[in-house]
Amino acid sequence: MRKKVVEIKPADRQAVLEERRRLKMARSAHAYVRGNTRQFYEWLKADSARKLPQGPPVWICGDCHVGNLGPVANSEGKVEIEIRDLDQTVIGNPAHDLIRLGLSARHRRPRLRPARRHNRPHDGADGPGIPQRPDPSTR
Repeated sequence: MRKKVVEIKPADRQAVLEERRRLKMARSAHAYVRGNTRQFYEWLKADSARKLPQGPPVWICGDCHVGNLGPVANSEGKVEIEIRDLDQTVIGNPAHDLIRLGLSARHRRPRLRPARRHNRPHDGADGPGIPQRPDPSTR
């Protein structure tokens, strides 16, 4: 089936792009966090600025999330994981980048759960249990 081609007038371009962005962000919490940097910093300022550790004002990424991390190789072939998107860098509190990265990682991998104690019986309420080795004395 062929896609319908819709012509967009130049005057409508911004509204169309904003709508596409809004629809992408509605797909998941990760997409929302990744796509709404301004809202993230407004939340930090309004709700938790007094509770955050205050680091020295240094250059921070400003948009530090899982999608902006990746492998970078130097001229000798050594590969390191670095921030690869620096178009929103600002001088700010380094805790902001760490919080944004942690939030992104949590929403990118929603299946991660806190570790359970091994001696507690598993009731299945929080996902599959840890496989137990059979007790050799019962064989």
